[in-house]
Amino acid sequence: MADDLFKALADPTRRTILDELTEQSGQTLFEICSRLSMRHGLGISRQGVSQHLAVLEAAGLVETRREGRYKFHELRTAPLRQITERWLVPDTPGPEKSTS
Repeated sequence: MADDLFKALADPTRRTILDELTEQSGQTLFEICSRLSMRHGLGISRQGVSQHLAVLEAAGLVETRREGRYKFHELRTAPLRQITERWLVPDTPGPEKSTS
């Protein structure tokens, strides 16, 4: 799972998609494409965005739900929390190190 997650996060377009879903989760493909074009000047095709969303979904960062003929993309942050829980440990008080 970590490999898929890091692969998904490695691409700047996918990170931009995640930024957009952070701002407004539950967007359709059309809405995501429009925001990428208007707000970020990205001239990426619907098929290209769809492929990026598939990578994000495989990594567990995006979940889709269907309502009628519409497919909504929801941001999932649980995989990111797993990373922080794995490597980020809280600072523990201990002896101060001298810098002199």
